[in-house]
Amino acid sequence: MPGGGRTLSRARAAVLVSLTAGMSATLLMPAVGLAREPDRWRVAGGGVGLAAFAVVLVVALRTAVTPVRSGRSRRWLRIAYAVVAVLGVPLVAPVAVGEWPTGAWWGAAVVGAAPLVGSWRLVPPTLVAALAVAGAVALANGTSAARSLLVTAVVGVSIAAVNGFQVWFWELLVRAERGQAAQARLAAAQERLRFAADVHDLLGHHLTVIALKAELAARLAPTDAGRAGREAAEAQRLAASALVELRRTVHGYRRVDLGEQLTAMGEVLRSSGVRCTVVRPPDALPPEAAAQLAAVLREAGTNVLRHSRAGWCRIEIDQEDDVARMTVTNDGARAEPTPDRHSHGLRGLAERLAAAGGTLRTGCADGVFTVEATVSTGSTAA
Repeated sequence: MPGGGRTLSRARAAVLVSLTAGMSATLLMPAVGLAREPDRWRVAGGGVGLAAFAVVLVVALRTAVTPVRSGRSRRWLRIAYAVVAVLGVPLVAPVAVGEWPTGAWWGAAVVGAAPLVGSWRLVPPTLVAALAVAGAVALANGTSAARSLLVTAVVGVSIAAVNGFQVWFWELLVRAERGQAAQARLAAAQERLRFAADVHDLLGHHLTVIALKAELAARLAPTDAGRAGREAAEAQRLAASALVELRRTVHGYRRVDLGEQLTAMGEVLRSSGVRCTVVRPPDALPPEAAAQLAAVLREAGTNVLRHSRAGWCRIEIDQEDDVARMTVTNDGARAEPTPDRHSHGLRGLAERLAAAGGTLRTGCADGVFTVEATVSTGSTAA
């Protein structure tokens, strides 16, 4: 499902299967009347009515578990639902009269499907209409009206309650997923604002002083060339100092904690339904080496989430002599050409690591995709 994680996709499939099974069982009861009806024309008419309702029901089931639903499509669905429900009265309700309460079961199916088509507000009027039809059919044919009303009311409301609860629960899951995505976007926006504020505070003072020094030097140039030169030199010194501080700020902003990255990546993968094992390095890595591996970790983790169907993932970092090695493996490799499977991000990281004396290798064997990165932890890495 677009925009959704593996857990939400599985929940959607489970809700859809549950709703489909429940409504299929409900349609079986009026279908029993078809088997007991001797008149083949009534059987044919009842079959058409049930088939039309089943088609509308398929659309309703899919719409109920679709996060993005347009108002126009919902309106057309309600119209189709109302049409097939009304057509079912002359086509389905009279089937097997006296042998089987087909009309009552038809009313129960129509009431039970109401939460899938609209909201709970649609259930009461639908129930009243179904009870009226079931009672009228029973009285017109001399059968037990109480039995028909009981079947329509009890079974219809029960099915509507079960379907409505499942749709409500699914909507809660979708809202929770959207809330998590919004929280992540908010955190990123807050971090960008923090960085922008830091840069503003850093450069605002320096640029103001530099502008004043440059203006003063321009004014003194015609009358006092020596002082004007000193003021210009001071402005140059301040510009160089601001540049150094800016680079320090950006470096601190880009610096990452590899341990935090490992923890965060493990939590993200697990929340997406991927069993994740993380083996941390025995000792802390130098900042430059940790930054290089963190970049590879982010890209590899993103690929696991976006470009595979992984059930498990293992992230392992070890260090030997002056080399740190990170291996990310998962069982979700697809049988696709290499250019489609390896993102441009991995190729860019390979070039970046190569420039720093490291390596990046990828491979696929028996459905297991592996990303292996090595970086130097010696003094040359700095």
